[in-house]
Amino acid sequence: MKIAIGSDHAGFSYKREIIAQLRARDITVIDVGTDSEAPVSYVPFIREVALGVAEGKYSCGIVLGGSGNGEAMAANRIKGVRCALCWNVETAKLARQHNDANVLSLGERVIDLRTALAIVDTFLATHFEGGRHVERIHELDA
Repeated sequence: MKIAIGSDHAGFSYKREIIAQLRARDITVIDVGTDSEAPVSYVPFIREVALGVAEGKYSCGIVLGGSGNGEAMAANRIKGVRCALCWNVETAKLARQHNDANVLSLGERVIDLRTALAIVDTFLATHFEGGRHVERIHELDA
């Protein structure tokens, strides 16, 4: 598994924690930036994650910001990306099971670190159910 991760300054702290957790499990993580808490636009970093996922360079992506909203919007502009803004384990599970989400968006200012790490674990461990959901995925990607 090869995961791309990107954030702006408001998601930088959690990004470091998530990278450490994933690398401790021998998961390959590509950090596309940012590299500090200095204010920056999230758009270039999130676009790089989303394009890499859409092109098949990465198994999935994780994007972070203050709320995660702008990051999800930016990622979802890329055809083939299904980015889910998740705020608890249940939303992460459903995003994977029903929507085959391939990018996870998290907001550092709206969830605690423990929850964020649990969301990442759930997102990566949950598989798409297929079945009745496949047609909807095709409609999204049309």
